[in-house]
Amino acid sequence: MKKKGTDLNELTLQELQDKLQDERSTLTKLRFNHTVSPIENPMQLRAKRKELDRILTELRKRELANTK
Repeated sequence: MKKKGTDLNELTLQELQDKLQDERSTLTKLRFNHTVSPIENPMQLRAKRKELDRILTELRKRELANTK
């Protein structure tokens, strides 16, 4: 299966949290821009949302691994 974006397994916890914050702010800006005037490619919203979900999944996976 093809990997999307960077390999999140290799990032440290701090790097993941920084990336999460960056993705959230980017998604917020995209949503705002799309509300004001439709963006050229609305699929960007879906791609950003999915990338955000991948980061959250990796953080949760690490959290569960630490509790065992």
